[in-house]
Amino acid sequence: MEAAADFIATINDKFWYLVIALLVAAGLWYSARTLVVQVRLLPEMFRAIKEKPSGAGENDGISAFRAFTISAASRVGTGNIAGVAVAIAIGGPGAVFWMWMLAILGGATAFIESTLAQLYKVRGKDGYVGGPAYYIREGLGRKGMAATFAVVITVTYGFVFNAVQANSISASVQANFDDAKSLAWIIGLIVAALTAAVIFGGVRRLSAVTEIIVPVMAVAYVGVALVVVAMNIGEVPAMIGHIVGHALGFEQITGAAFGAALMQGMRRGLFSNEAGMGSVPNAAATAEVSHPVKQGLVQALGVYFDTIIVCSATAFIILLTQPKYGVSDPEGIGLTQTALQSQVGSWAGPFLSIVIFFLAWSSILGNSYYGEANIRFLTESKPGEGLLTAFRVGVLVCVVGGALGSVALVWNLADLAMGIMATINLLALLPLGGLSVALLKDFLTQRAAGKDPVFERSSLPQAKNVQLWDAPPARSATPE
Repeated sequence: MEAAADFIATINDKFWYLVIALLVAAGLWYSARTLVVQVRLLPEMFRAIKEKPSGAGENDGISAFRAFTISAASRVGTGNIAGVAVAIAIGGPGAVFWMWMLAILGGATAFIESTLAQLYKVRGKDGYVGGPAYYIREGLGRKGMAATFAVVITVTYGFVFNAVQANSISASVQANFDDAKSLAWIIGLIVAALTAAVIFGGVRRLSAVTEIIVPVMAVAYVGVALVVVAMNIGEVPAMIGHIVGHALGFEQITGAAFGAALMQGMRRGLFSNEAGMGSVPNAAATAEVSHPVKQGLVQALGVYFDTIIVCSATAFIILLTQPKYGVSDPEGIGLTQTALQSQVGSWAGPFLSIVIFFLAWSSILGNSYYGEANIRFLTESKPGEGLLTAFRVGVLVCVVGGALGSVALVWNLADLAMGIMATINLLALLPLGGLSVALLKDFLTQRAAGKDPVFERSSLPQAKNVQLWDAPPARSATPE
């Protein structure tokens, strides 16, 4: 496994320069074109997340909040706890700064891709479906590119990322025992059984689970992090200075130089907040809203929730404990667990195991939905239930395998897979992003007139092959 991990790491070290260039360029470009929508419309984001769906049938969409929790289920998990620990271990404290920068820039990209997903969503078997595969095929007319993306995201999220989540659950539980290698099989089988109970029930069962688990676990974890910050309040200014100083190359931390901080911060930041990767639009498309921009704003808010709040919680726990970093063998979840225990006591070990279990498990559920949505895209012209069942079985196998795998190999595979996904999606957004900008203008014009914005496709004639938005439901003319 070590040789395979090293080989994939070598590929990632080169390939990721291209991915980072695309991510930064997209974030800067869309921030400029939208006049920094991810910052100036922050109050509107909180209004949009409260919108209720007008329909109640099985072919209608779910609420904006439920769509948010599906995407948050995928975002908030291993990347926020184990991923941040890996970034600091390899890249030093400066990696945290670059996570923040990517989140701010990524908010604009997340807005663009999720708005597009709403524009090009279609009615599925039990609600709306959509995502990059749909806007690539319909908006660009590139069927081959759309199919390639659908295959890549299915493999990436259904198999690779789910193995990462299971790996962190297993590592977290084992960290509480001296000799727990035999536990890996038991943990993998338990997680697989719980996953099967939900993913065979469709998007409505999945969203019903995630809308409870994600907020409760995230609030509990951030709450404990705030306790750690309060206990070390005098050290916080120095910690912030340490993060910024190392990120900009003013400090060297046991070999973790500027390049390592930048690379690890960007990689782990993308794994965590997923902005521009093309995953979140699959969840954004499931919501029933009166205007596509509303779900774009909701998913931009999700980037902040994930990185600025939850990832920062992990970073502060670790950096206020003064851990080692610049090491060659990342410790993953164990580094966070050790740091938290040293701050608040031995109870933090079992507590973090519970948090990571539920967050990582909810990520497995969200990841599985992304795979299923794209399998339905690939099989919509012919019966696909057999392939869907095979995919679900594959998910369960990868969950068990991930619980047994090595940290380095699993994370390196995840890096490669998400880099390929992000590249395809970002190239597709270049010619299509103008549609989201036009939709934003329409949204703001209606808001300025005192209306609750409602979109009709006739108002955007340049958008090709839009299937819905002919007769939006009647809504109150008075915004909340």
